Amino acid sequence: MHILEVPSFFHPYGGLFCLDQAKALKGLGHEVRILSNVQLGATIGLRDYVVRPYHRFVHEMEGVTVYQSYQRGLPRMVHHNVERWVGIVRSMFRDYVKRHGKPDVLHAHCAKWAGYTAMLIGEEYGIPYVITEHLSLMLLEQEFGKAPSDAWQIPLLKQAYEHAACVLPVSEELVDSIACYYGKNYRWQCLSNTIDTAFFHYQQRESRSGRPFRFCCLADYYYHKGYDILFEACQKLQSQGISIELHCAGLDTDGSACQHEIKRLGLKGVKTYGRIDKEGVRNLLYTSDALVLASRSEVQPLVLLEAMSTGIPVISTECIPHSLRIEEGCTIVPIGDADALASAMSHMVEQPAVDGEMLSVKISELASPIVVGRQLEQVLSEVLVSR
Repeated sequence: MHILEVPSFFHPYGGLFCLDQAKALKGLGHEVRILSNVQLGATIGLRDYVVRPYHRFVHEMEGVTVYQSYQRGLPRMVHHNVERWVGIVRSMFRDYVKRHGKPDVLHAHCAKWAGYTAMLIGEEYGIPYVITEHLSLMLLEQEFGKAPSDAWQIPLLKQAYEHAACVLPVSEELVDSIACYYGKNYRWQCLSNTIDTAFFHYQQRESRSGRPFRFCCLADYYYHKGYDILFEACQKLQSQGISIELHCAGLDTDGSACQHEIKRLGLKGVKTYGRIDKEGVRNLLYTSDALVLASRSEVQPLVLLEAMSTGIPVISTECIPHSLRIEEGCTIVPIGDADALASAMSHMVEQPAVDGEMLSVKISELASPIVVGRQLEQVLSEVLVSR
């Protein structure tokens, strides 16, 4: 099959789940490329806004060809930015067809706005499309307001869902969660994200005796990631004399707001790294004993899969899907409950290390490229057969 992946957002703003799925499909012998237009925001990354290329270009990412464009978003002009984004992607697609011909199928990541654009392209060129949905209810509420909402975006995105050959939510819980906006009048099938299990392979950790227990948190410094709850829990452990370290990486974890909060609470043993690359993520996991993620809203956080794949347990909240609640690998606490989080962290410090190698095997069986790639291949094949 000739498959074109179209992410709604991509590097440097995440979205590498698109690359991982592209690699998985390419590894199965399919012709796969990525077409990416990234809207840059001056308020969330001024350096990227200024220095990223102003022209379209083609480059390689881990063996996958990426057709790339960067769009400078204009503050408070959402409708204008969306129209520009959709127009740019459609223009890039026309250029793509001149080089490679029409793909057999479009694989959009998130209805907003890759899925909507895939619908328009599909209508123009007669190409079926599927949508993998990653966006949580909390993220949609930030833009649309709480349901019921009369936001102008909703009818367009609902149409993209209903016209898709198949919608692939990365967790079953997501379907009910966002039904308040999009309804359920569409064909869907749950399909996990994939991670690079060969890269995030199991590695034995150094002995925990004689040193502080090392937690890590891999998340951007946003409200919905729950750093306020995590820091409060760490303060409680510190007051109890429990010896831990917390290593935080992600956008703005090295920023002034995060540093101010660490100082305000008088936290010791907290280190922040800002945004780090894939190698940095793996290195941090390999030097940690557990990962903790205090999120208020998630769909299927890849960092949990990556952490367990390397052989360490995780602590997270009730917002994560049941598919990630791996026995003996994942501890769940209520959302927004610092006392419960502190208790879970304290228990993890005291208990023996988990069987990390067995935990890694379980993640491979759930989210390895070959497993997810085969599942996605079957969905796309069925789409083409049923046309």
